[in-house]
Amino acid sequence: MISVEHLTKEYGQVRALDDLTLKLSGNKIVGLLGENGCGKTTLLRILAGLNQPTTGRVTIDGHEPGPYTKGIVSFLPDTPNLPLRAEVGYMLKYFEDFFANFNRTTCQNLLDTFNIAADDRLNEMSKGQREKVHVALVMSREAQVYLLDEPISGVDPAARDSTLQAILAAMHPEALMLITTHLVADIEHLLDEAIFMRHGRIIAMGEVEELRSDSQRSLNDYFKELYIS
Repeated sequence: MISVEHLTKEYGQVRALDDLTLKLSGNKIVGLLGENGCGKTTLLRILAGLNQPTTGRVTIDGHEPGPYTKGIVSFLPDTPNLPLRAEVGYMLKYFEDFFANFNRTTCQNLLDTFNIAADDRLNEMSKGQREKVHVALVMSREAQVYLLDEPISGVDPAARDSTLQAILAAMHPEALMLITTHLVADIEHLLDEAIFMRHGRIIAMGEVEELRSDSQRSLNDYFKELYIS
């Protein structure tokens, strides 16, 4: 579903991605893990068609990022970019008009789960509530690929599990989800595979159960060993 070949992305003298190669199939949830500044967000933005590679090639379902891939990829940025003066109901209509694969019923069910009403205004919400609105909108597309950049970073710790369960319930069957986070302990029970990045490169990856078995520790402890020791 996703193919990345010798991908490099430079911002001036800074190399955010360094000759990265990766292949991912569908019907799984993959954690993209690493320290801040390791290239996770840059990779997701290139896959979403928002940034262009410096060198290398990216395809999604056999197509380079463009109109076709934007029709099958649903992207949640690390910072919600919804218009703050809008009401939630306006955003539902906007997504319904803009995306052919948007399911309004799914979105309404998610908003009900989050106790958010259609007449609620975004600028009157907490950061966590605004993030939940964005999650509801993104997960209500019947996409083939979901790219979620830190979807629970602004959510209250007590609500993280319910938010993740809502994401999992809304995920379109047989889709691929690529999710970045530094809150490994909160999501490791959801992951099928994990990819660890540092300085724009992949330093380790594999199926979560194999990583746990080989290291004899939780994925969170394995993460700490890679980046702290």
